[in-house]
Amino acid sequence: MSQLIQIQITPEQAKNELDIRNEVASFLNINDINSFNFKWKKRSLDARKKQLKINASLEIFMNNEVIPISNFQFEKKDVKNAKSVHIIGAGPAGLYAALQAIQKGIKPILFERGKDVRARRRDLATLNKSQKVNPESNYCFGEGGAGTYSDGKLYTRSKKRGDVEKAMEWLVAFGADEDILIDAHPHIGTNKLPKLIENIRNTIIECGGEVHFESKMTDIHVDNGNLIGITINDTDKIHVKSLVLATGHSARDIFYLLHKRGIKIQAKAFALGVRIEHTQDLIDKIQYHGRLNDDFVPPASYSLVAQVDGRGVYSFCMCPGGIIAPCATDQEEVVTNGWSPSKRNNPYSNSGIVVSISPDDFDDKNNPFVCLDFQKSVEKACWEAAGKTQRVPAQCMKDFVERKDTKSFPRSSYQPGIVSVKLDAVLPSLVAERLRKAFIEFGRKMPGYLTNDSVLHAPESRTSSPVQIPRDRETLMHPEVKGLFPCAEGAGYAGGIISAAIDGMKCMDEAIKYL
Repeated sequence: MSQLIQIQITPEQAKNELDIRNEVASFLNINDINSFNFKWKKRSLDARKKQLKINASLEIFMNNEVIPISNFQFEKKDVKNAKSVHIIGAGPAGLYAALQAIQKGIKPILFERGKDVRARRRDLATLNKSQKVNPESNYCFGEGGAGTYSDGKLYTRSKKRGDVEKAMEWLVAFGADEDILIDAHPHIGTNKLPKLIENIRNTIIECGGEVHFESKMTDIHVDNGNLIGITINDTDKIHVKSLVLATGHSARDIFYLLHKRGIKIQAKAFALGVRIEHTQDLIDKIQYHGRLNDDFVPPASYSLVAQVDGRGVYSFCMCPGGIIAPCATDQEEVVTNGWSPSKRNNPYSNSGIVVSISPDDFDDKNNPFVCLDFQKSVEKACWEAAGKTQRVPAQCMKDFVERKDTKSFPRSSYQPGIVSVKLDAVLPSLVAERLRKAFIEFGRKMPGYLTNDSVLHAPESRTSSPVQIPRDRETLMHPEVKGLFPCAEGAGYAGGIISAAIDGMKCMDEAIKYL
C-alpha cells in the first residue's frame, strides 16, 4: 500500500533521483534508500526566500512495490445512430461538451464558425504579416478557441478536484504530457496544442459525432419559450431541441442576435487595461532574488494585485518567455493578448495589467451592451491612434507613469509593430489613472518592475465577456428559453481552458437530461 508524503527540496535535488531518495529516506527515518519506489504527485516552486525550494508531494511504494502504470484513456463509444445534442463553438467548452456527450451515449453535432486548427494558422500568419483580420478565423475564432493559439495555460481556481482531474486526464489521453497533472501551474504551449485539438476532433468523428467548420450560427428560433431550431450560414435551418451555446467571449454577433430575438442578456463586469512586456531576465532576477532561470528552475512568472481608489487592478494571463499577439476579431479594432511556447524560451515575458470595469460605472447600467460598448470604444480608439492598422499604441511604463512621451522603445515582440502614443489618449481616465498608481505599487512589491525597459501595449481588453447570458443555477438552462444552455466564457460562467472545459461537461449533462 502506498503513502503520500510532502517534503521540501532544492530545485537541484528535484532533478536528481538519488537526492530525492535520500530526502525521502530521511523523512521516513529508514536506512535503505533503495527499499522503496516513488512517484511525483504534485510539485510547486516556492521562491519567497532567496533559497528557492520545491514543494514536493510524492507517492511512496514501500518494499519495492511496483508503481502502477498510468493509462489515461478516453472511452470511445459508437454514437452515430444515437440521439443528438447540438453545440455551437469548438473551443474547450464545446469540445469537452462533445466528449461528455459521447461518454453518455449521445451524438454531438458541433458547429464552429472558424476553420480547423491547421487552416486557421494561415489566417494568423496573414494577420501578423499583412495586418488583415479575418473576422471568422483569428486568435479568438476557430477550432480550439482562443486558448489554442494564445498559450494553453491550464491553471484553474475550481475547487472541485474531481472535475479538474477528469478534464486534465482527458488532455493527457489526447496527447498532453503527464507533467500537467503534477505541476502547480500546468501549461501545454501554443506549439503543442494544435495536434492535441486535432486528436480530440478525430475522436469525436470516429465515435460518430459531427464537426462542421466555417459554420456560423446566424439565427435562433424559439416558439412559445421552447428552442426549436437554429440557422447556419443564413441558409441551413436545422431542427434543434437541446443546444449548448459555447461561443467564447468575443462572439459579439451572438449577443446581438439573442437580443434581437428577445432572448434576455445582461451587462457583466469585466476588466480592461494594457499588456506589459519586460525582459524575462529581469523578471527572473526579481522573482528569483538575482538568479536567472536555468536547467533547474523555469522562467519566472508573477501575480500582482492592488486595490486602487476602490477598484481592483491585477495581472492577467501572465506569459513567461512569451509573445504578444494581435487578437482583433474585426479590422477596425486593436486587441492584444499573450502566449508562450511549451518551453517558454522566448527572451521576453508579458502580462495583462487590467482594471475592473462594472456596469455600475455607467449611467445606462441596465443597458445589456453598456460594457461591450465601452470595450469596443477603447479598441477602436487604439486602432485609430495607431494609424488604422493592427499596430498598437505603446508607451514605456515609466514614461506613462510620469506622463512623458516615449521617444524610443527597447523592443516589442508584437509582430505587426507598435506606435508611440501617450496612452491617456486611448485609455479612459478611470483606467489610466488607476494603472499609474498600481504600477507604482507594483514597483514597490517587485523592485525593478517599474522601469522604462518595459513597454505597455494597449489595449488588453478581452479578459472575459462583457455580456452575460443568464441561466438557472440548477438546470444551467436559460430561464426564458427551454433547451438553450449558455456555456462557459461566452456566457459569462468560466475563465480559462479548464474551467471552460468543466462548464462544457456540466452543460452537456444538463442538456442530455432535458433531451
